[in-house]
Amino acid sequence: MAIYYYNSTTFDGYANLAADGLFLDTLQKGDMLLYTYVNENAVIIGRNQNAWRECKLMDMERDGVQLVRRHTGGGAVFHDKGNLNFSFITSEKDYDQQRQFSVILSALRKLGLEPELSGRNDILIDGKKVSGNAYGFSKGNRAHHGTLLVNSDLTRLGNYLNVSKEKLIAKGVESVRSRVCNIADIVPGLDVDTVRKLLVESFIEEYGEAEDYPVSDTVLSNIEYRTQQQISWEWRFGKTPECASAHEHRFSFGEVQMHFTIKNGRISKLMLFSDSIDTSLVSQLSAVLKGCRAERGALSNAIMSIDNKAAAEEIIEYLEERGQLSNPE
Repeated sequence: MAIYYYNSTTFDGYANLAADGLFLDTLQKGDMLLYTYVNENAVIIGRNQNAWRECKLMDMERDGVQLVRRHTGGGAVFHDKGNLNFSFITSEKDYDQQRQFSVILSALRKLGLEPELSGRNDILIDGKKVSGNAYGFSKGNRAHHGTLLVNSDLTRLGNYLNVSKEKLIAKGVESVRSRVCNIADIVPGLDVDTVRKLLVESFIEEYGEAEDYPVSDTVLSNIEYRTQQQISWEWRFGKTPECASAHEHRFSFGEVQMHFTIKNGRISKLMLFSDSIDTSLVSQLSAVLKGCRAERGALSNAIMSIDNKAAAEEIIEYLEERGQLSNPE
């Protein structure tokens, strides 16, 4: 078994998640890799999550926050430079979740902390979550990845995520903010680089001497190719599972009720009702919106193509206010 570690130097969420997927797909059987990276200003959603449901897209667009869809499951999280992300990647045969968790717990104990596992996914300190974990499988390899909250700006956690009240009630807590804490809250002055060094140190203690993962020109080229896939609308929005949206609003020209289903990022089903005196409004909107890609440019262009331009502008403004036409970079 060859033991490797690789510390990414970019803060680009698209590139970091692209590398994560590449390593999972291509790591040689029998090898072990610890990959660490830091994302700046990014919301990371799970492979099967609905970006429109999970995220405050208009706020993300305003603040320049990336929307990044990972290749594994799990929930939506906000990343800044105070989050240290890690991935343990190895073959299915050599994958040992308990052993991998022991590396993380050992690194935290080196700080004088007493971490504990909670369920399958979380690491707690003093009853508060400092690490969430998720798991993936591809081409005979397995990945165990997660994040460590070192000194993140926790006030921003709620800025870009639509938190499920049902999930909070089920966990018996009142807010996301009450469930998490920074490790630096307990160890003042702690930074991400220090935790990264301790993580690598504990990794070597557990698995043996490790070396830098060899990143060839071919690897870099493949990461760039996958980065462009990560950035694409088709991956970030087109992979969204089927969802429904309903709107009812009284405009200056009359009341409009809109019920539409989005599948693979496009409006697959549509029902429109209106008491507008413009009898062609509903038929024209139905014709241009059915099958339309659910993103700003496509929807705006489609709506503005109807004859009633004044009505079109009001509808676009309404949808933008509700985040339906946002398309964060």
